[in-house]
Amino acid sequence: MASKFQSRLVGTVILVAAGVIVLPDLFDGQKLHYKEEFAAIPLKPEIEQNPETFEVLLPIEDNAVLPESPVEATVGEELVVDTGIASTPPEPATLPQDDKVEVKPRPVAEKNEYQDSAWIIQLMALKNAENAKVLVKDLQNRGYQAHTKQESSFTRVIIGPDVSKTKLEKQLVELQKITGSKGQLLKFKPLNP
Repeated sequence: MASKFQSRLVGTVILVAAGVIVLPDLFDGQKLHYKEEFAAIPLKPEIEQNPETFEVLLPIEDNAVLPESPVEATVGEELVVDTGIASTPPEPATLPQDDKVEVKPRPVAEKNEYQDSAWIIQLMALKNAENAKVLVKDLQNRGYQAHTKQESSFTRVIIGPDVSKTKLEKQLVELQKITGSKGQLLKFKPLNP
């Protein structure tokens, strides 16, 4: 025979289970159920028995006549006649041969934007040119502006040029993670790269 504690425990579990199952439905109220409406798509469209008809109208002839005489207007004391036909263009005004205009060219100072403000990263120098080309191709695929520069016995891998020094400093850290080589930030000299 079951003890009183076991009986009470079983009774409590039954009441709690009934409360969990039944009470939410009682307190939830009336539920709304939405029914979706489906429209069947016919395999063959239905053809109307009485198709639309349209009346074709003939063009209307207009008997309006344009004036045959030219339009005349008085401007100041001159009589201006507009015939509607393009006349010969007026001759351009010519300067007398005595009045010559003197043209003096001014020298313009040439500014090279990159001369003072561009930067490059000299990443590494490799003896094997093929390895340098493979590295440059990989860096270009990653979005870097990478190039090679052939020296006498080795090939340099260069990133840049760029006018933003801070951008290249950030790229130095990223490039060290990618290649394991600590690059060097240098000024770019376009006339003597």
